[in-house]
Order: sequence, then structure tokens, then C-alpha cells
Amino acid sequence: MKAVRFHSYGDPDVLVHEEADRPRAGAGQVVLQVAGAASNPVDSSIRAGYVREVFALALPHVPCYDVAGVITETGEGVSDWSVGDAVVAWLPIAGPGAAAQYAVAPAQTLTAAPRTVELADAAALPSVALTAWQALFEHAGLQAGQSVLINGAGGAVGGYAVQLAARAGAAVTATAGPGSRERVQSYGARRIIDYTATTLQEAVAGEQFDLVLNLVFLGPPELARLVDLVTDGGAFANTIPPGLTQTGRGVRNLQVFGRSDAGQLAELVARVDAGELKIHVAQRRPLAHLRAVQEEFLAGKQPGKTVLIP
Repeated sequence: MKAVRFHSYGDPDVLVHEEADRPRAGAGQVVLQVAGAASNPVDSSIRAGYVREVFALALPHVPCYDVAGVITETGEGVSDWSVGDAVVAWLPIAGPGAAAQYAVAPAQTLTAAPRTVELADAAALPSVALTAWQALFEHAGLQAGQSVLINGAGGAVGGYAVQLAARAGAAVTATAGPGSRERVQSYGARRIIDYTATTLQEAVAGEQFDLVLNLVFLGPPELARLVDLVTDGGAFANTIPPGLTQTGRGVRNLQVFGRSDAGQLAELVARVDAGELKIHVAQRRPLAHLRAVQEEFLAGKQPGKTVLIP
């Protein structure tokens, strides 16, 4: 089969589109014929070796942990899934990924794919939508009627966070650039702040929020200014490390690390099929373009969520 792999850590040029052995299903695993694999910013950090102490890889490594595909083989002990089932999954980040024609997946990570979107596009759902869900509801405990500021709403996690928060009855203020403003507004944000035209602090003019969710890489001084926008006793949730060690005023300081959860993913899929949650794919690219996709990301030229098609 064809796969994209890297045999050593380094710049994007270590990514090679090459022949690789087709995986076989071990106990508790399935093999998927990959319909789509989603590229995430963390993939670049993993490839560069920045997080090798957190994610210990076996090289050569196949990247991309978000996948949508069809089961072609089931391993011993797998009883809930059958050959031919269309599924989505957030694969173990340190395990073999989905940037290939076939990928192996632990059966416990699988969720039936949404029926109302193209299967390949469903790869743009798992890790980012789960991170948004967990940040809002598991960590922050967002409730109807609360106010939330989502910093970085034009990104993949941000788009889902706006939709989920708005559906939950929260009043959503979102930062977004001109290229994503219309889309973010369609997701239910009541107010859009164009970060290219004004500073956030000027735009909100001293207003405070029950929850501030940060999805953008910021230094400690900028993070501290965001915390100033949280009401006393409110919550500050940050998905981009490093975070702040303390916040004061009773503000809960929440460092969010998303995790794979098949049950929660099934709930999100149900929302997609009910028309309550939209999957946004900025571009579909051939699998062999993964190196170019990561180069564009590093250059700040990537337009949004990319799904790779084997």
C-alpha cells in the first residue's frame, strides 16, 4: 500500500510518500480502508520531534490520528464491528496513523460514521470536535445563559466550540479574521471580533465573560490579559500549552488536553446527522501532498482544515 511516513524527526522534508506493508488486525483491532485522514497542527510538532518525550513513536511513523474509513478486517475479540462498517476514530497519537491507504485502529476508538456527509470529510470531526466538547462541558461546565468568549473561533476546534456553545444556549462572542467571519457567524456567534482590525481588549471595552476559551498560541502576558476578561469565579480554559500557573479572583484555570472518547464522538456524530453540527473542510488534498500541507502550515498559509485522500 501507499503511505506517508517519516523515518527520522525533522523538517517536513522527512515525510516520504512510499510503499509500506499493509497492516493486519491484532486482538481488539480492526483494519480500515482509509477514506480520509485529517491533518492537525500537532502532527507537525510530532514530526519535528518537539514532543517525543510525551509521544514515544516507533519509527518509521505514519502520521495523522483523525481517520474516516471502512472496516476491511477485524481482529480477535472484536464483536461490535463488522467488515464493511463505515467508521470514524481518533487514533492513539503515538501509534500508527491514518496517512495511508489502510490503517489499523483499536476497536474501542471507533464510532459509526455520520450518514449525512461524505465519508472522507468525516475525518475532520474526531479530535477537534472532542476537544471543543470536553473544554466547554467537561472542564468548564458551560451552562445555558452564560457568556463565553472563544479566542480563535475560525480554527477547527473553534468552529465546533462556537456551534456547541451556541446550541447549549450560551451567548457567544468569537474572534475571527475576515476569511472565517461569515462562517463563524453562521455557527451561532452573536458577536464577531475581527482581530486583524482591533485588539480584543478594545473591542470588548471592559466587558467580562463567564468563560474564556483560548485556542491560540499566546505568551504569558497575553494569556493574563485574557484572564482579565473572565468574571470573578468564572473559568479560563486554554488548549495551547504552556498555560498560566495561576489566575486569581477565584477564576478556574483549566488546561485542556483533549482525549479520544468513542461515546462522546457518537453524540457528536448524532448532532451532525441531525443537522445541528456542521463539519467544515477547507480543502481536500491527495495523500502525497501531506508534506506540502505541513510546509504551508508552518508558513502560515494553510486556509483551514485539510483532509487527505489516499
